[in-house]
Amino acid sequence: MIVDAASAGSLYTRMAAGVFFPLHERLKGHNSVSVRRALERSQWWVPERLKGLQLERLQALLSHVNEHVPYYRALFERTGFDPRSVRELSDLERVPTLSKADIRANANALKSSRAVGLARSNTGGSSGEPLIFFIGSERVSHDVAAKWRATRWWDVDFGDPEIVVWGSPIELGAQDRIRKLRDRIMRSELLPAFEMSESKLDQFIARIRHRRPAMLFGYPSSLALIARHAEKRGIGMNDLGVKVAFVTSERLYDHQRETVARIFGCRVANGYGGRDAGFIAHECPMGGMHITAEDLIVETVGIDGRPAGEHESGEILVTHLATADYPFIRYRTGDFGILDTRTCPCGRGLPLIKEIQGRSTDFIVAVNGTVMHGLAVIYPIRDLAGIEAFKVIQETQTRIRVQIVPNGDFGREVEQSIVLGLKARLGQTVDVIVEQVIEIPRERSGKFRYVQSLVGTAHG
Repeated sequence: MIVDAASAGSLYTRMAAGVFFPLHERLKGHNSVSVRRALERSQWWVPERLKGLQLERLQALLSHVNEHVPYYRALFERTGFDPRSVRELSDLERVPTLSKADIRANANALKSSRAVGLARSNTGGSSGEPLIFFIGSERVSHDVAAKWRATRWWDVDFGDPEIVVWGSPIELGAQDRIRKLRDRIMRSELLPAFEMSESKLDQFIARIRHRRPAMLFGYPSSLALIARHAEKRGIGMNDLGVKVAFVTSERLYDHQRETVARIFGCRVANGYGGRDAGFIAHECPMGGMHITAEDLIVETVGIDGRPAGEHESGEILVTHLATADYPFIRYRTGDFGILDTRTCPCGRGLPLIKEIQGRSTDFIVAVNGTVMHGLAVIYPIRDLAGIEAFKVIQETQTRIRVQIVPNGDFGREVEQSIVLGLKARLGQTVDVIVEQVIEIPRERSGKFRYVQSLVGTAHG
């Protein structure tokens, strides 16, 4: 078994991770430190022991919500579900799923009568209407601990110099004096991902070179864009001592991983989760996408609601076991992926996600009704000369709009290649509209989407 060790780091890093951050968490009423220590022990448990912990926590959660959460008390009574009948993890499948629409319609009824100090939170709404929900201190502590554990897998820790490229209004709106002081102490600098103009990219590159961070954190599209811009400017970024680039909140494409790794001279660690579902999975240095199994039960289901088979894609459902104050039980994330039955060479007993395919709106519907991932329309465009940036919008099943930010080599031949490539994949009768634009705006959250489907799919 590989022994997991925290970063030796500098004296300052050890003080930040061992004193400053724990004090910060204690003042906020979080027990993240003790939770992280427990997670660093349990990650080496065998899968059977982890499943035993999951079952124990699931039984406690279901008993609590039946007693103290109006929504679930009514749901269990209506469906005849008895939490006391849960004897194995598969019994969870008898609980109806929780959708975003359910949360919107029952925002207050989902609050536990024993909850104290719930904080309002929301998603960025990149795929539609933002979702408003509430979180308690237990959930926050466990989410922070899960991220902290995964950070330390890569021989870095809180307090190591960090550049964060992010665009969420929550983070950017919270830059008050206390937040700025905390970031200064933790040596973390935020670069806003809303505006990625050439002048802004020049500034970002200068800040990264000045900071010489041990780690980067951000959207894969944003870090890849910064990397490509540095390469275009002839500015080296692989001599800064960056150990790892943590990416999350968007699908990580292979070409983005290659670009970031090559230009920054570092490893790329993928992370999967969200404000609503929590930190679901993190990549370890051996390449495994490990589910935070101590806190989360992850299922994949087909369009019929039944468990997806081995190697089959399904919608990802999440039961967060630290959400008694505001439960997320069999929550429909809207994401699709494939679970992995193998074990990781790193030796951790945590289960794996084999593939995270993206959201339902990342899937394209061909004229004949075939549903395919957005990669099918990304690849015919990505490698063409003359394209600085692009976005594919499926407006109807027979009309595709392709926005192109051209460079000097873009011309009629490239445009025809796009049209022919998309028709070959989606059907000859599809109308492909190619339009040149000065820039492609990001989502309100700062994320970038290569593909946006406005067509309902069988996955949705």
